[in-house]
Amino acid sequence: MNNRKIIVSAINTAGLIETPYAETISGDNEIIIKTRYSHISSGTELACIAGLESFFQIPGTPGYTAIGEILEKSRNVSDFEVGDLVYTYGPHAQYFKINITDRWHGVCAKLPRGIDPISASFAHMAGIAMTALRTSSIELGDDVLVTGLGAIGNLAAQLAQLQGANLIATDISTARIAVAKTCGISNTVNNSTENLKDLIQEKTDGRMVSTLIDATGSVKLISEAIKLVGMNGEVILLGSPRAPFETNLTSFMQHFHYLPWCHTLKGALEFTYPTHPVEFAKHSIERNARIILEFILSGKLNVKPLLSHLILPSEIQAAYDGLRNKPDEYFGVVLDWTK
Repeated sequence: MNNRKIIVSAINTAGLIETPYAETISGDNEIIIKTRYSHISSGTELACIAGLESFFQIPGTPGYTAIGEILEKSRNVSDFEVGDLVYTYGPHAQYFKINITDRWHGVCAKLPRGIDPISASFAHMAGIAMTALRTSSIELGDDVLVTGLGAIGNLAAQLAQLQGANLIATDISTARIAVAKTCGISNTVNNSTENLKDLIQEKTDGRMVSTLIDATGSVKLISEAIKLVGMNGEVILLGSPRAPFETNLTSFMQHFHYLPWCHTLKGALEFTYPTHPVEFAKHSIERNARIILEFILSGKLNVKPLLSHLILPSEIQAAYDGLRNKPDEYFGVVLDWTK
């Protein structure tokens, strides 16, 4: 059979090609999947196609999340059956093979019955967002600020609300704030037109927030937002810092050493947790995925408003261009491989 897949042929240049597919089951823990939907990451994936991530080689096939049907499996794979719909970290390709024990690419979770597979394709975004909650010390009634309301920031804000936080979520985009409100995020602020510091002081009776979750990756924004964190508060880096920024690092670091701040800085990277469940660790990426899929199914996590574009794989270049240049319009893009 032939396989359709996305190829990044040069920096920021991608297209759809068709090649013979010759993969067969050859190992003990392998499955072959036929993709129905794959999700584009506007953060890591755009960095990959721009040549900014060392683990992705150009030319190559990118990919972040795939929802598909198991076509074949190794005999000793007992947790899955042929015909199961599963969530994986698959590439943008119609057919692919994974080893379900692989540390980096072996994530595989069965979709719960009744879930919309397009909605399920947002599970990876939500899994990344959940890492911020797992890393944080947020407890019931804590004051939490989320900066950046793209897909991951939106989902982090929803999860913080589910954890019982008094949430304030902020962005400079009117469109993203509108989507956040549609998703049920109760307290949103456009910090380009409203005074965020005054609002936080009022809502916290001057305590400021106990947790800042930054989903922008903007070091400049973080260096300003840290002033909104109260004593013994924490700063969670959910977005990946990539762009250079020059500042007085000493004044920034004083927030983590001196009174009246004594802040804690934490990185929230999903792979700091094991991929698969292990006996001596409470959390794993796959456990998070199963919880998230149930949250999506039950409606506790609202992802439908985050879908901005459902496109054909042949439209990949327009999707990448839109995500890079029109972030208010393109914020949740899913490729439909069923047509």
